[in-house]
Amino acid sequence: MRLTRSALGRTALIGVAAGLLVGSLLSPAAAATALSSSERLGPDRIASSIAATLGDRSAGSYLDANGALVVTVTDAAAAAQVRAAGAVPRLVARSAAQLAAVTADLDRSITMSGTAWAVDPISNQVLLSVDSTVTGAELAVVKATVSRLGDAVRLESVPGVFTIRISGGDAIYGGGFRCSLGFNVRSGSTFFFLTAGHCGNVASTWYANSARTQLLGNTAGSSFPGNDYAIVRYTSSVSHPGNVNLYNGSTQDITSAGTPVVGQTVRRSGSTTGVRSGTVTALNATVRYAEGTVTGLIRTTVCAQGGDSGGSLFSGTTAYGLTSGGSGNCSTGGTTFFQPVTEPLGVYGVSVY
Repeated sequence: MRLTRSALGRTALIGVAAGLLVGSLLSPAAAATALSSSERLGPDRIASSIAATLGDRSAGSYLDANGALVVTVTDAAAAAQVRAAGAVPRLVARSAAQLAAVTADLDRSITMSGTAWAVDPISNQVLLSVDSTVTGAELAVVKATVSRLGDAVRLESVPGVFTIRISGGDAIYGGGFRCSLGFNVRSGSTFFFLTAGHCGNVASTWYANSARTQLLGNTAGSSFPGNDYAIVRYTSSVSHPGNVNLYNGSTQDITSAGTPVVGQTVRRSGSTTGVRSGTVTALNATVRYAEGTVTGLIRTTVCAQGGDSGGSLFSGTTAYGLTSGGSGNCSTGGTTFFQPVTEPLGVYGVSVY
């Protein structure tokens, strides 16, 4: 879906209340203690701790059908560490380094828009996706690359077109377009909000209503392509609470920011389609939009439509990302990509609150 000029949606602001997740490396014994209580440490943080400890000896983790955290490993010693940490080890053929070499090959070989790829820890492969615009000679290049890389890559076709989506959460307006506010953040006593970078690129001033009479603030930084995040500094006294709009008359308070796990159920709030849910299917995904390539994204099955970009990706009280783009719609479903929220928090030196 391309940039939309429709002036729909509510004008209340959304945000989150939270501090940054500070990861630490755990020894097997310490991890076992920490992981013994799901109330103390969720699967996303467990996975992050184990991944930091194992490095290339793991090719990723995911939640299985029963909700157990499965960690892929390449040797028995790593498997023992995973068990000691309270998760389920699974021996696989390809290490993180081997799969990284495959994705690096795709970075060089697959240059056309309408393509996306990410490691699938469940199949221990790199999943390469092409949208409906990749045909003829371009599709032949893709198939030749897949053939050369063998079963380390799995090719799939997705309906629709990979495009940026210009809004999300509650509606914000700027430059003649409608976007959505992702999360409210602050640095000391100075307040900002985050949204998508392709939104930040199109406007310097943002408003809470389509008539552009309720000023919010000015774009203070934007990164797209490459990344897809922007930060806007509030210049008005409009209320900017620490919650996410659930579009049912209530809000969700957020108390942390982090990285999800493949297989985890997540929700997205957007000004076009409200709140929708789905599953995380990959981390560190690359997508080549017609407008440019973005890397390091969260890939999900949560539907989205034009007007949902910049909106909040979250689960329970944890903030995960900003809506970037995808294919399909909320009638037929599709594939969506999200900018991890932890990156702009670090880049701009701000925190959720």
